[in-house]
Amino acid sequence: MKTRRRFIKTAAAASIAAPLANSRSAEARKPNILYVFSDQWRASDHGYAGNTDVITPHLDRLATQSVNFTHAVSGIPVCCPHRASLITGKYPLTHGLYLNDLSLSPEHRSVAHCLNDNGYSTGWIGKWHIDGQGRSEFTPPERRQGFQYWRTLECTHNYNQSPYYGDTPEKKFWEGYDAIAQTADAKSYIENYSRSDTETPFALFLSWGPPHAPYLTAPKEYQDKYADKDITLRKNVPEDHRDAAIRDYKGYYAHMTALDDCMGDLLKTLDETGLADNTIVVYTSDHGDMLHTRGAMKKQQPWDESLRVPFLVRWPEKLKNQPREISMPLDTPDIMPTLLGLSGTEIPDEVEGIDRSGVILGTEKPDEDHAALMTCPSPFGQWSRKHGGREYRGVRTTRYTYCRDLDGPWLLYDNEADPFQMDNLVNQPGHADIQKRLDDRLNDLLTQTRDEFLPGPELIRRSGYVVDPKTETVSYRVPFNPANYTKSPLV
Repeated sequence: MKTRRRFIKTAAAASIAAPLANSRSAEARKPNILYVFSDQWRASDHGYAGNTDVITPHLDRLATQSVNFTHAVSGIPVCCPHRASLITGKYPLTHGLYLNDLSLSPEHRSVAHCLNDNGYSTGWIGKWHIDGQGRSEFTPPERRQGFQYWRTLECTHNYNQSPYYGDTPEKKFWEGYDAIAQTADAKSYIENYSRSDTETPFALFLSWGPPHAPYLTAPKEYQDKYADKDITLRKNVPEDHRDAAIRDYKGYYAHMTALDDCMGDLLKTLDETGLADNTIVVYTSDHGDMLHTRGAMKKQQPWDESLRVPFLVRWPEKLKNQPREISMPLDTPDIMPTLLGLSGTEIPDEVEGIDRSGVILGTEKPDEDHAALMTCPSPFGQWSRKHGGREYRGVRTTRYTYCRDLDGPWLLYDNEADPFQMDNLVNQPGHADIQKRLDDRLNDLLTQTRDEFLPGPELIRRSGYVVDPKTETVSYRVPFNPANYTKSPLV
């Protein structure tokens, strides 16, 4: 795979007399963008993905109207690095955020900067987690990466006492369960836009904190839906985790059903305001959750529960609500250039991800042989070395997962034959050819991304970061350390 950078030139907007967005001709209108993503919602846990336990009717309906990237992956499946790659279209060792609670330099040209220059109004509501000044601190305009409308906090998982900031350092609190209140704010944003006289399109990013742990904190009405429900565990959950897994699945699913209702409210608002046809809706997540599979929890890990995420794209005006499934992997750095491509916005030359807008629109064929790059530059937290974590690099194709750690080949799965990844085929003679082919693909990607595959401590030393030896990442409980502010790319 060779990284492609596409420049999309837009025609000058014609002078349109009618003031409202809905009155403009389809040819002259830029699409609105509503990008909605949650924290730690894995791909498998949706009704449309085959999970018959979780209640997600609105997302299931959205899937029947969308292009569905069935093998979308979070190439570095952890919060802060994913968000930096989403914003910049770059890989972690380029933007420098390969640990949590680091600060993304304003020198990067973000998706908001690009959209602003193409005549968009941009906004961010909810979790941010790329400012690194402390999880409860105010983010001033110069560190918002170009986003204009702002109702945001760096990070909290106290969903029922959730603070946020607007344009001033005055700390405010979302009323009740924060995802519902944040969704209400997004609805108001859309409704106000529909009533305005502006011809400026909007790009609104809504970032929910759930279903990330703590699992048992969704509103009671949603927890009650699962209280007496039989739960089917994934086949790779060990028996000694069964009771804890059933408890946590119920809480996890309760969060999901609450978010599903939120998504339903957003889609209804688009319909009621007449904005649905020319609004690109993206639904996804920043990464998944192991949630007791293989006896493990949380993320950073190379297995599908951690790595694979939902990714639905709906644009009725262009896609005619005709569903399609695309099995080609979509990686996190691809999202920014794809959004820019769909909106007719020029993509900066520095972007490393691939513009997949042509695949979505049907003007390009999916690259069925594409391999997404999986990275863990420096394990930390629950995946730290003392807890069995390790650095790895790997590729995820439509069919195979292949990973190396610092000692050499580590994992090889045929995900069609072994969807729960219970049979590691690495170094088995009968699979030598596919292992060699995938290893060559990985080497090509490491060369293209200038990744030397160094040990994590060496990367941290080169970056000059100051980390907590207990967690092996930046401490978010102490005042901001300037040494953890990325000034330039690592590679």
